[in-house]
Amino acid sequence: MLSLSQCNVSLLNGYGAVMPPPESDSTRWTAQLRGRLDELIDEYRASLHDCVDGLTEEEARMRLVPSKTTLLGLVKHVTFVEGVWFDQAISGRSYQEIGIASTPDRSFTLTKSDTVASIQEAHRHRCEASRLAMTELALDAAVEGRRAPGLGPLSAGAPRACPACRAC
Repeated sequence: MLSLSQCNVSLLNGYGAVMPPPESDSTRWTAQLRGRLDELIDEYRASLHDCVDGLTEEEARMRLVPSKTTLLGLVKHVTFVEGVWFDQAISGRSYQEIGIASTPDRSFTLTKSDTVASIQEAHRHRCEASRLAMTELALDAAVEGRRAPGLGPLSAGAPRACPACRAC
């Protein structure tokens, strides 16, 4: 038979309010949540990074819609988004200081020197920098970095769309 302390179950007090689990369970649950969140973000990062694997340069640059969107441009854009979410929002550094495009639209722009390999390498480096930036932050940490113009609190933009362009 399991005791309540062995189950990750919220308890109700006599007034119907949820009581938090004991501190040791809460700490363990938070660590598990943080680990799972990091895993999910890394799974999405890997999926986006790998979407151009095996494609020729021409295929990766092919436009299938009447915008700048290409698979290679998308990987370049999410590299920009990593800089906005995990550098600017935490450090307050400007786009120029971070070394990312000056606007979301420009983050899709491919230059002649952009290749599948160079864009994937830039993405890997940006993601590693993001992981390092997040290492010391608790799940409930408040950051005082700079936000892109027109953005509300980071959590307000997250479920709806990309914080940088509101379109992803």
